[in-house]
Amino acid sequence: MGGRTVSGLLSGAAVLLLVLLQSTESVYIQYQGFQVQLESVKKLSDLERQWAFSPRVQAQSTLPIPCYHLALPLDLQPICNSREAASIFKSLKTIAEDNCELCENVACTGCI
Repeated sequence: MGGRTVSGLLSGAAVLLLVLLQSTESVYIQYQGFQVQLESVKKLSDLERQWAFSPRVQAQSTLPIPCYHLALPLDLQPICNSREAASIFKSLKTIAEDNCELCENVACTGCI
């Protein structure tokens, strides 16, 4: 009878550990050879809302505006080296809005 209690405790602990591990995994978006965290893309949208540039500055800029922001997440920074950076940022934001946490979009990985 004591063996059953220990076995039950161990299996309960294993289930708890698995739940904790799943909750700490990040959801990633893979697009155009880049893999970025969903949280980074959400932060990108916040940065764009906070940082308003005049249309003249935007027209003269060779990089998308987020590339100039010091708080741009590290995993998004390599995108700024791409010629398609503006369209990649736009696509990532669209993918992030498509219930990425639920893996409704094939570009999302690590979701529940």
